[in-house]
Order: sequence, then C-alpha cells, then structure tokens
Amino acid sequence: MFLYQKTLQFPVKVETTNPALAALILEQLGGADGEIAAGMRYLTQRYYMPLPEARALLTDIGTEELAHMEIVAALVYGLLVDAPISEIKAAGLDGYYADHDKALYFVSAEGVPWTAAYIQSKGDPITDLH
Repeated sequence: MFLYQKTLQFPVKVETTNPALAALILEQLGGADGEIAAGMRYLTQRYYMPLPEARALLTDIGTEELAHMEIVAALVYGLLVDAPISEIKAAGLDGYYADHDKALYFVSAEGVPWTAAYIQSKGDPITDLH
C-alpha cells in the first residue's frame, strides 16, 4: 500500500501575499549561495572525499540543503500564489511573471537564472570544505 504524506521539515505559514519579499527570497532559492547551489555543491564534492565518513557527511548535508530548498520554495510560492498582477509588477517581477507565471523558477534576486557555474568543485577536499 502506498501512503503519501506531504509534510515539510519546517512548516511554512504565509498569511499574506508579498511579491517584493518573494523577489528578495528568490536569491536564497536560485542564487549563487542559495539552497539548490549548496545542495548540488555538497552532493558533487562528496565523491572525492578520502574518508567514507566525510562522504557520508556531505551526502547528509547535501540532502539537508535540498530540504531547505523545499522550505524556501514553499515560502516564495506562498508569497506569490494569490498576489494580484499589480503587486507583482510593483515588485519588479513582471518579467518573471511573463516567463513563468507564478511558478517557481531558480533565479537570483536580480533575475539571473541558476547555473551549474555556481557549484565550486576543485577536487581538493581541504579547499572545497573550506
């Protein structure tokens, strides 16, 4: 039997729309230091760690970052989903809305799409963990 139970690691309760705040929080979703970049960074770096404990730790941390991404995405979506177009335009998200409606898309606060170039992976465990 399959049981689907949708719960976030940390419940997100958004009581009002606020596209201006959503525009800023997009940085934490799809910016260079956002959750998707951090998750991919740790999950990529884990492969060349010299100790199995280090690999396991980076796997756990990377997975945790993806859980953070879900929380941030729920927050951004909650701030946008019922917002009127006038508020979206006033927040400077009219281009975002034209391309993506109110769907989530990984961009920085400046509207720059997420890129794999954000992932730092040098192959040296000390450098990458620093």
